[in-house]
Amino acid sequence: MPINARTLVEAKSVEQVQTTQYVATVTAVIIDKMTATNYSSAARTISVNLVPAGQLAGDSNLIVKAKTLQPAETYTFPEIAGHILNTGDSISTLGSLAASMNFRVSGREIS
Repeated sequence: MPINARTLVEAKSVEQVQTTQYVATVTAVIIDKMTATNYSSAARTISVNLVPAGQLAGDSNLIVKAKTLQPAETYTFPEIAGHILNTGDSISTLGSLAASMNFRVSGREIS
């Protein structure tokens, strides 16, 4: 089984609506790192869901709820690192304000 280190989500702004950021299309994905940075001048929050295939983001798959990042703060989400996504599973995020935080996700795809 080939294992490929990949950027799962390129650096981008977090949306103010629940948004699917990545869908696993291989046998399995190991999330190695997720980083977010608040580049605004006020505190902002980000929530992260790891959504099983065929489900919607909701309380049952919420991993990080409304994590507050202060202005210029960077957070590396130890709650997310090491989780495994199977085919069709996804990463979904929700920010408190659009265009105020960036995030990026890296991991290994196993096919």
